[in-house]
Amino acid sequence: MSRIGQALININPAATVEFKDNVITVKGNNLTLTRELNEGFDVKIEDGVLSVVRPDDSKQNKALHGLYRALINNMITGVTEGFKKQLELVGVGYRASNQGQKLDLSLGFSHNIVIELPEEIKVETLTEKGKNPIITLSSHDNQLLGMIVAKIRSYRKPEPYKGKGIKFVGEIIRRKAGKSA
Repeated sequence: MSRIGQALININPAATVEFKDNVITVKGNNLTLTRELNEGFDVKIEDGVLSVVRPDDSKQNKALHGLYRALINNMITGVTEGFKKQLELVGVGYRASNQGQKLDLSLGFSHNIVIELPEEIKVETLTEKGKNPIITLSSHDNQLLGMIVAKIRSYRKPEPYKGKGIKFVGEIIRRKAGKSA
């Protein structure tokens, strides 16, 4: 039994949801997100509450039931509030700057890393003296935002000995003891 799939979604009054021909469309704040669902899945909208109904109890449909419910919930949240993730660069000489949609990272390699970000993502970099640089990424598409954040983080994952690398703001890195003499 999919507990997540059976949970109801309260539709924000700022968003409008339409379901036709296995395609769900969510509109709000001048943004539109669409997603195609598998054959047989049904979305019922009644009195500002949305529910996802699966066609049968096969293992594949049970797995997709919770996934579709979570994706639709993220679509509604995205067009009304949006999503924001903050990354912190921990390390001597690690720097970040942006020019429009280009993010320039200096992470201790022999060259800078320049990442061209999609237009759906807004980027801001904050560098204060004596503090670690912070990259703030915001978007209405949670899936795309997560992929971009994972890509940026993959260039220098936080290591457990000194704690250097790219980490989320507020993330706690479990530290290991170094060599013992």
